[in-house]
Amino acid sequence: MLLTILILITAFLLNLFLPWWSIAIPGLVFGWWFNEKAGPSFVFGFVALFILWGGQALYVHFANDAILSTRIAEMLQVGSPLVVVLITGVLGGLVSGLATLTGALVQNKPRQFNS
Repeated sequence: MLLTILILITAFLLNLFLPWWSIAIPGLVFGWWFNEKAGPSFVFGFVALFILWGGQALYVHFANDAILSTRIAEMLQVGSPLVVVLITGVLGGLVSGLATLTGALVQNKPRQFNS
């Protein structure tokens, strides 16, 4: 849970000044630092950015009376503008989840093969 909160806060702060892919940096760093197992580290990273990007997309959806998300939904031909909000959260979650998983797996000692 602490891993999720740290990733969420750090990714939010980095996303204010850096490009979108900067959300992977906290996942890599905290995934390595906390050294969780592979499954939980992916889930913690996914949940953090799903909440962050999904929440930001939902805020923009309601702040401009769904004009932007409706137009994007028409371009992507997905039907509902809320599906665009869901897709945004899932994409952010996948980026951070895979980054956190990578950080956790880098921490593990590589296998040694006998010759």
